Amino acid sequence: MKTKHNVIISLIVGMVFLFAPAGFCQDQVTAAQWTQLVEQVGVNGNVNWTTGVIEAVGIGAPPEKYYGKPQARPMALRAAQLDAYRNLLEVVKGVRVTSVSYMGDFVTKSDEVRTEVSGLVRGAQIVKKEYLSDGTVEMTMRMSLSGALMQVILPRVIEVEKAEKPAVVTPPEPPVQATPQKEEVTTAPPAPKAPAGVVYTGLVIDARGIQARPAMSPKIVDENGQEVYGSMQVDREFAVQQGMSGYARDLTAAQSNPRVTNDPVTVKGLRTVGTGRSSIIISNADAQMIKSAAENLSFLKKCRVMVVLD
Repeated sequence: MKTKHNVIISLIVGMVFLFAPAGFCQDQVTAAQWTQLVEQVGVNGNVNWTTGVIEAVGIGAPPEKYYGKPQARPMALRAAQLDAYRNLLEVVKGVRVTSVSYMGDFVTKSDEVRTEVSGLVRGAQIVKKEYLSDGTVEMTMRMSLSGALMQVILPRVIEVEKAEKPAVVTPPEPPVQATPQKEEVTTAPPAPKAPAGVVYTGLVIDARGIQARPAMSPKIVDENGQEVYGSMQVDREFAVQQGMSGYARDLTAAQSNPRVTNDPVTVKGLRTVGTGRSSIIISNADAQMIKSAAENLSFLKKCRVMVVLD
């Protein structure tokens, strides 16, 4: 009886070790995917804001009369490619550009933007082909959010930002009193600054818990609505090369991202502004600390910014 009991235990232990590697591997894949911020756009595409790419899937089948003939596969491939182009263009139109606009808004308003974006979609990379048993083909196409697409859209965003920027109104000077009265003078507390000797190499915005959303051209403002970071603060070359900000779903992953290098400063997002929820408000104290050092303004120009979202 004891021998039979030992055999049963050995079988159970063997099954545990047999299936454990697959389970552990699956957990690792899930953990890796969890740190990436992927937004589904439509039925056939998505935007991976962490890796900075747009993907869409196209499906194609040959005409029924060509089933089983040599022309079937090339015709299915061509049909899948055309479908992928159409789907990718729709996904691109659904990409959030600012807190109040999408790529489709710019495509609709400008023939030039429409032509340029369509050309970029036609040049998208084919990353996967899957041949199904019924003769149909599934094709996945990919293009980058940065680079050429950002080069097309960033100048338009800056134009809109300049047009919408309110004019600075100088308040009227107070009337001169005939008999000056002695007034109590109060000294305002000094603005917070970065600790002496500390040079930050990037900015991490912890925007979890406030329903913030990613965008190609996000904006960071203080509690008074004054812009801390946005399209008009960046060096266009850096913005085109790598996008205005990176995105992550894990704070540690964001703080260790090469984009913000070795010693980033982390601040908390308080709430969002705009229907797209991509403009993030931070405290006046944090905003003043960021703006107090010339080194900080330098890394902002180089787009060394990471945003952590749910």
